[in-house]
Amino acid sequence: MKIVNIKMRIDIISAVPELLESPLNYSIVKRARDKGLVEIYVHNLREYTTNKHRRVDDYAFGFSAGMVLQIEPIDRIITQLKSERNYDEVIYTSPDGEKFDQKMANSYSMSENLIILCGHYKGIDHRIREHLITREITIGDYVLTGGELPAAIMTDAIVRLIPGAIGDEQSALSDSFQDNLLAPPVYTRPADYKGWKVPDILLSGHQAKVDEWNYQQSVERTKLLRPDLLDE
Repeated sequence: MKIVNIKMRIDIISAVPELLESPLNYSIVKRARDKGLVEIYVHNLREYTTNKHRRVDDYAFGFSAGMVLQIEPIDRIITQLKSERNYDEVIYTSPDGEKFDQKMANSYSMSENLIILCGHYKGIDHRIREHLITREITIGDYVLTGGELPAAIMTDAIVRLIPGAIGDEQSALSDSFQDNLLAPPVYTRPADYKGWKVPDILLSGHQAKVDEWNYQQSVERTKLLRPDLLDE
């Protein structure tokens, strides 16, 4: 099958861009970047401030505790990016957003341009959410120091689905959560280790029976470990 090169661009806006250096420069994401399948730019929010201390946060109005990311530098960088190209989505990594899942990853893997704004401190000026953000996404019901790790996780999940990012594209299609099922058990050599044996069906060479076994295992593991997926 001929691989179609889909050039995607992801712009990540962060107050602490150093947190993104490692996850975006190794493994599948790096290979996808090297192949020209995706361009990923990390923008330092502090470069878009106008104060001499490059400060991007301030105290919240109304006696609320914690610091808040200011609206001006975020508006400046998003406005600049949007003047250069059209974006499919402007995402904010927020603990109270929609929960990120495989269905979202599949959908965004077909996008052309994405902006991901990393939250930090107590959050962002709410006017940003009202006027500049098109979707808010969380990776789980817990709070992190900043949105850089969620941005890296989402980027990894999206990029690995771009045709050509993974050598064996069928591998991605059989991952957990595709079709709302967990992946079946997998084994490798040796077939017998300390008496712990690989199921005979996987050694049979009978493709149809192996496929059926894999499907049944996926269903059973999903019922046991993640029954909520079957409800969907």
